[in-house]
Formats: sequence, C-alpha cells, structure tokens
Amino acid sequence: MADTIARATPGGRLMHMLASRALSDPSAPAMVIQHREALVYTLGKAAQLEQLVMCQYLYAAFSMKERDDEGLTSEQLDAVRRWRRELIHIAEQEMLHLALVQNLLSAVGAGSSFGRPNFPLPPYAYPAGIKMALLPFSEPALRHFIYLERPEGMDVSDDEAFAALEKAAPLPLADDDEIGARLQEFPTIGALYRAVEVGLDQLAGRLGADRLFIGPRAAQATSADFMFDELRPVTDLASAHAAIDVIVEQGEGARGAWRSAHFGRLVAVLDELDDARDADPSFEPARPVLAALVREREDGLAVPLITDPFANRCSDLLNAVYEVLLQVLSRYFAHTDESAEQLSVLANVAVGLMKSVIRPLGQLVTRLPVGPEHPGRTVGPSLELFYDVDYLLPHRDAAWIVMEERLRDVADLATRCKASCSPIYMPTLNAITNALRYQAEQLAAGR
Repeated sequence: MADTIARATPGGRLMHMLASRALSDPSAPAMVIQHREALVYTLGKAAQLEQLVMCQYLYAAFSMKERDDEGLTSEQLDAVRRWRRELIHIAEQEMLHLALVQNLLSAVGAGSSFGRPNFPLPPYAYPAGIKMALLPFSEPALRHFIYLERPEGMDVSDDEAFAALEKAAPLPLADDDEIGARLQEFPTIGALYRAVEVGLDQLAGRLGADRLFIGPRAAQATSADFMFDELRPVTDLASAHAAIDVIVEQGEGARGAWRSAHFGRLVAVLDELDDARDADPSFEPARPVLAALVREREDGLAVPLITDPFANRCSDLLNAVYEVLLQVLSRYFAHTDESAEQLSVLANVAVGLMKSVIRPLGQLVTRLPVGPEHPGRTVGPSLELFYDVDYLLPHRDAAWIVMEERLRDVADLATRCKASCSPIYMPTLNAITNALRYQAEQLAAGR
C-alpha cells in the first residue's frame, strides 16, 4: 500500500506522509507558486519562520531556573535542566532547518535570508493561525509550541491562536498569472513546506530542473562546517525534497513517528510538567521574565521598557551579539571568493558566538530586574534586531572588516557593562567579553 501511495503521490516523503495519514489531500492547493520570484518569496517567509520559532524556544529555555538557590528541590531542578536541554536541542534543530532553507534559496539562485520582524510581531505578518510570541517556560508555552509543530490535520488547540483565527478571514490564494508577491494562507508550517514542494515540482516541470537549480554548489552549507549530519547540499529536485523531508519530519514527524519529532518531544515534556505540578502545585520552573525592550518601538506599539541600568546594557549586548551572529551566517551563505578554510572560520565564529556568548548571556539577563516599574519581574531576552544583517558588500575584504569591527564594538560594549555590574555577575561577564574578543581575533586572522 505504501508503495502504491509513493508512486501515485508527487513530491517527497512529506507528500507520502500526508497521503498515508489521510489527514490532507496532497493534491489540494495550499498556496500558488507561479514563478521563481514567488518561490524565493515563500522560502524567505519560511526562513523567517524558522528563525522566529527558534527564538521562541531560546526565550523559553533561557527563562528556566538553573541554580540551587532558586527554590527548587534537587529532583525538580534535575527535571528543569533536562527540559531546558530538550528545548535547546530543538532550537538547534531549528537552526539546522534555517540552514536548509538557505541551501534551498541558494540552489534556485537567490541570496541568503536572515532578516525578520522583531517581537512582538506586527499585525498580519503571517496568517492568523501562525501566531508567534515570546513566552516563558510554562504549560501555556508548551501548548503553544505543540500547536505550532502539530502535524497537518491533527486537532490540537491553542486558545490564543484560535482567538486570532476567529477575528481574521483566511488569506486568498494568488492567481496563476500574478507577477507580484503576496502572502497567502497556510494553516501550519508543514503546509507551507508542502506548498514549496508543489512549487518546486511544477517549476522544475515547466522550466526544467537544470534551469531551476542554477545556484553554485560552492554556496551550499554542509556538515563539513556545521555540526549537523543532516545538512546536505541542495543541487536538484531530489535533494530539495530531501531537505524539506528533514525539516518537516524533525518538526512534526512522519508515518506515525511523531513521538521522536519536536511535536512528540514537547508533548512528553508537557506530560512531565503536569505530573510535577500534580505532585507539587507550587512548583514554578521558570523565572518571572517579562518580554521587555530597551527602547520604545518606532511603530509606537506600547511595550514594557527595561530601566535597570545593568539589565538595559546587557539586553543591548545580547541583541547586538545575536545580530552579528546572523551577519556572519549571512556572509557564509552569500560568500564570494572565500576559501574552504575561511568558510570554516565563519562557521566556527557563528557556533562560538552561540555557545560561548548568546547562551550564557541569555541565561544571565533572565536573572536581572526589569526595573522598579515592574517589581519582581526579570528581563526576557527579546533577541531584537537593530539593523539589517545582509547589507555587506560582495567584496570579501570589506565584508570581513565590517564583521570584525562590529564584533570589536560589541566586545567594547561588554567591557563598559562592567561599570554597572554586580560582583556576582562579573565572572560570567568577563567570560563573555573574552569570548567576543577571541571571535573577533578569529575573523582578523582568517581574513
């Protein structure tokens, strides 16, 4: 039966999965992708989504308690640390998915896509069912994540998302002869990738695969530079389907294997949290974080502001480092004449910033007070982008000088943070400053 489905259904394993589940009609239109530009636009939306979902997992993970003096029993603390490792691992896989989308973009002749809107997202940034929010680790957060990662056709509720659905009409499909890009409706992240698969198949049939996959193989990221075994080049229709299979199967699961996917792993964490709460109703695994910003938004949207001086500086530092990380990744995927060794430097700097700076800094800011206006609340890392991250010139020397300069500016900011730093946080801040200077030296030496 499975072989019959595979022969009758176009696309990769995602299509076969939907057909085998009978959850959705794989031939039904999800979105209309009429031409290469519409495909690039849709892949850009997918890249934004992968990054936004990753930020949500990081926010929840950074919010979790980790110390012996935070009011948890040893058993509870062990559970919280285990759950945080699970969320961090899922966030890392979202980074893999983001890299695979970049490979897809490169394969069809497009540049990298690492820009995205800041939280809280502007209205109508995505279909109403695709709701994004920065939430501390909690039962509502887990249910929200489970809703986002749900397999197509599975009835999983998210109260906030469904409230938005009731207020918003579905977005219309594009016409086959439209020349401009337009956001279309997709109820799940899996449905977005299903539309990409259909679009790839149709464009390859119309243009020819050789004409569709025109990007240079050298622009493809692989496991040679990053830690992901599943990160493989996209050079043709089969490898494009394989990349989408990895993204969807790790997120929602395939052919009944959802328990090992993000969806199933989150369900398991939620079950454990419910059991822990039943045993101790006072159990609180997260710090009292508040999604606050350093400065008012340009669009006038009211948001809580961080007024504590040290917390304010550390939040700016975290956001600036995250921005440099994206800039380095953008250069990696849109490089010109970098050697294999230089590409390895870019990859190592990106991974080093994530592990030795962003992770400890994210866990630090959630211990810091927002300010007297919000007593008892600590800072939730907004991961806000100040500037575009893909503005670098194609010329290698100029691009590397700008990245190194920005890293040194950020390291100087970390040094200035010490002026208002409590002694209890100084060891962490010193390690972060040293890591920033080390990564700047790596860029300088690699150029």
